Amino acid sequence: LQAQVTVVKQQGTTLYLDISDFNRRVSVGDTFKVIVSQERLTNPATGKDLGFINHYSAAGKIVEVQPLYAVGQAADDTVYTPGQEVVIGAADAAAPSPAHAQTAAPASARKIKTYDVLEREIIAALQLNPDNSSQAIAALDTKGNLILYTAEGTSLQETLQTALPKNDKPLALSAKDLMQSGTPQLFVTVYRESQQKIVTLVFELRENKLQQIAVIPYFVKELGCGDEKIIYAQKPFISGVRPGEAHELVYRDGRFKLAKESFSTRGNWLAGSQYAAVQNKDSENFIYTAPNGRVRVRLANGKFADSPALFATAPNRVKYKQQVVAFYPALQVYTQQGSTFLAGIENTAKFGLLSEQFGQYNGGKIHFLTYENGVLGREETIELSGFAYDSSCTQHGILVPQVLPSGQTVLAEIYR
Repeated sequence: LQAQVTVVKQQGTTLYLDISDFNRRVSVGDTFKVIVSQERLTNPATGKDLGFINHYSAAGKIVEVQPLYAVGQAADDTVYTPGQEVVIGAADAAAPSPAHAQTAAPASARKIKTYDVLEREIIAALQLNPDNSSQAIAALDTKGNLILYTAEGTSLQETLQTALPKNDKPLALSAKDLMQSGTPQLFVTVYRESQQKIVTLVFELRENKLQQIAVIPYFVKELGCGDEKIIYAQKPFISGVRPGEAHELVYRDGRFKLAKESFSTRGNWLAGSQYAAVQNKDSENFIYTAPNGRVRVRLANGKFADSPALFATAPNRVKYKQQVVAFYPALQVYTQQGSTFLAGIENTAKFGLLSEQFGQYNGGKIHFLTYENGVLGREETIELSGFAYDSSCTQHGILVPQVLPSGQTVLAEIYR
């Protein structure tokens, strides 16, 4: 069964389609084609009007579905006009073209699950217990609220909320049970403008309340996924705005402490950094966002592999003395079908290039990169519905809070 809808907006190769009058359910993975032209068909013998012959674009795929619209990824960068009709078919209705089949990567089968719209501007969101069918999600918003949600399908039900101190600007959210108490501790890194310092507030769920149990004088960020997740900490603002060495955060003798072993984030903060075996299965590569905004992998021979000309603009910034300090979105690393993938966020400025001030954003993308033969190449790019401050790992994918132009947020889980 096929039905027609219309194009309402286009951003690059991303098309927003009006499905409000659609006569069947649209699903992620469905194919679509835009009607690019029509010609009238007439029986030359009788003169009878037989209708129109439609000429279609190459087939694209639906990557996100909302109640009244769908988001499609077009096959190329052809520009369409709002109002052009679109034909949507089932996921198996169209086979990929030979050219597409030759260049397709393992990442091409990714799907996107979107949760209900949240009336907040979310900085970070984490899935706390991904092994359970009833999932708990912790989120941090721009107003300094730490919220717990219960996720059932695509529905999010708020269960708990606590407000950070009034003058604390939220920067990052991490979670791990370092205390071995049975529930993860939540690490909320904030900037205290009045004191011009960064600290991390530690919360734990006790007696059905989010209770603050500690304050530690470090910038804290989780790196890695699942059982391999490590909580790292940096002493902030050493030598001006350059961070100090990063140490693993541990809990010993009733206190949160830094482990002795350390590493340099090469002038970057822990946000936008990662450690993983990218070069080969036995390597331990440091991956980070370089000053030019590209993703960079430090190789075993001391050289570097840079991503293509992608940039990592940073919505989350603080003004420290006379400088604006940027905190880049996290980089995620995972292995799929024998290949190691990096996932990084690129946000696009609302008014061209961003200045050194804070700027505004109108959209974002998530790029999937892979390393091969000395080159860090782009495998796939997925357009987001809005911009994103950060991302986190889930059991099956990557959780990205998409901040819409309205200031609302849609959490999207992009499956690996």
